[in-house]
Amino acid sequence: MGYQQQRYQQRAPSQQQEIGWLPKTKLGKLVQQGEIVSLTEIFTQGLRIMEPEIVDTLLPNLQQEVLGIGFVQKQTDAGERSRFRAIVAIGNGEGYIGIGEGKARQVRTAIDKGTVQAKLNVMPVRRGCGSWECRCGRPHALPFIMKGKCGSVRIELIPGPRGLGLVAGEIPKSVLKLAGIKDCWTRTYGSTSTLTSSALAVFDALAMGYSVVTPSDWVS
Repeated sequence: MGYQQQRYQQRAPSQQQEIGWLPKTKLGKLVQQGEIVSLTEIFTQGLRIMEPEIVDTLLPNLQQEVLGIGFVQKQTDAGERSRFRAIVAIGNGEGYIGIGEGKARQVRTAIDKGTVQAKLNVMPVRRGCGSWECRCGRPHALPFIMKGKCGSVRIELIPGPRGLGLVAGEIPKSVLKLAGIKDCWTRTYGSTSTLTSSALAVFDALAMGYSVVTPSDWVS
């Protein structure tokens, strides 16, 4: 009996490595079984992503960029508690973007936590050609002006013609590039030097895309 138990314990690690990701949610099981093959189906059904492996499976060409790393301190009864804070943005450059924040005592761990949070916050971005100077019909910019806010930072995303590029600061430009926006003007107000507020303001503006109904959304 002990010999059989020992053989089982020796095989268990290899079996787990072959299985890989073990989903814990119903959505994760549907993705692993191949019944859901795109993030579009998830957002159309109004489902919530609670496992980062779902995004890894459905978006294999995902890109990651660390927007910034800060140092935060918290006063506790035992003294000061110091940790690193990382703001991470992910996207596939074709209409999906996510931003997350992670805190840990080590920089690597903070980045990993921020990456996981960004995958859980991933969302589709509405793209189009809303510039009156272009009207090419290709999804290189935005379909209309989008506004977002976080803290004291307010931002306006204005669609531009093809070839314009991203006329924006460093942080908004990184987020828009990961989202797949190629031509855009930006107009910002407030304390734009605040990294977190600037990144989340752009994220909030992009989230506005599907909250507006356009004539093309009407089904005849």
